[in-house]
Amino acid sequence: MKKELNIVLFEPEIPQNTGNIARTCAATGARLHLVRPFGFEITDRNLKRAGLDYWYLVDITYYDSIDDFFEKTKGGDYFLFSTKARQAHSDVSYPDGAYLIFGKETRGIPEHILLEHKENCVRIPMIDEARSLNLANSVAVGCYEVLRQWNYPSLSDKGDLHRHSWDD
Repeated sequence: MKKELNIVLFEPEIPQNTGNIARTCAATGARLHLVRPFGFEITDRNLKRAGLDYWYLVDITYYDSIDDFFEKTKGGDYFLFSTKARQAHSDVSYPDGAYLIFGKETRGIPEHILLEHKENCVRIPMIDEARSLNLANSVAVGCYEVLRQWNYPSLSDKGDLHRHSWDD
């Protein structure tokens, strides 16, 4: 049974990160939601290069603002990733249709939005001296935790060496 995972980028600033995240969405079947304003043009060649030739696999929805996003996805199950959160991302059970929301690279998600959803704020554990992970890495960690919990629905779990068999 196919499940739906939604990745939301709040005002992304760096085209390469957004391109890498689009590639993660393409590889996992997650939907990508981009909330304006962006720190780049959507036609930016660095954005396109980072996503490689996977753009045709990405289901993208654009929003004019965070208010527009919340209005159009009203009733959704939101999980806001922030270094300010108290619970680990891996301590949460993610329902089908979950929205994983990630903030802009330089400032994250504004605190007033975090406070409105404080029960659903999660963090990726790291050492105290580290400020944060790269946005694209954070999305991959969050995305794959959800998919792990769902037992990787619709994803291939087989590889094949070209010259040798794993069974030999």
